[in-house]
Amino acid sequence: MIQRCPWPGTDPLYVHYHDTEWGVPEYDDRALYEKLVLDGFQAGLAWITILRKRENFRAAFDGFDPEKIARYGEADIARLLGDPGIVRSRAKIEAAIRGAQVWCDIQQSARPFSQRLWDFVDGRPVVNRHGAMKEVPASTPVSEAMSRELKSLGFKFCGPVIVYAFMQAVGMVNDHLVTCFRHGEVLEEGS
Repeated sequence: MIQRCPWPGTDPLYVHYHDTEWGVPEYDDRALYEKLVLDGFQAGLAWITILRKRENFRAAFDGFDPEKIARYGEADIARLLGDPGIVRSRAKIEAAIRGAQVWCDIQQSARPFSQRLWDFVDGRPVVNRHGAMKEVPASTPVSEAMSRELKSLGFKFCGPVIVYAFMQAVGMVNDHLVTCFRHGEVLEEGS
């Protein structure tokens, strides 16, 4: 029997996400923007809620193309607020647009988005060796520092807990339990 982290339970979508995406190192600038936005939309909700709506979000937000989203105006905000397939929060929608504008500014700098984020972990995943979920922190000094940096740039909905969940999801930290079959696989995928 395959042993995995307990958090996805038996929901097939959640299990698939755990088994194929969560913790896999992601270096693509656009993909990192998408994940940060989705984690921001998760604030106050369960991740499975966002995961179930992820394809709707992708359709509604032009495939999470930051250059397109950066140009969204009131008509786009109204369209998104009327879309039942996504989380309809004006504050979170406006945060996604502002984040896209910041992302575009960052891409014009010497350190693109991916490098700026991965520099917090010296460019490679931090490998944790937790034996139980109760050992996994909700945030760390690194997620606190990244949160401060993102906020200073103009991102919203990126507190230390959201940022740590983001870091776990995009493989900046390997928080698969040591008993989980993905712990070792993710190590190999990240090297």
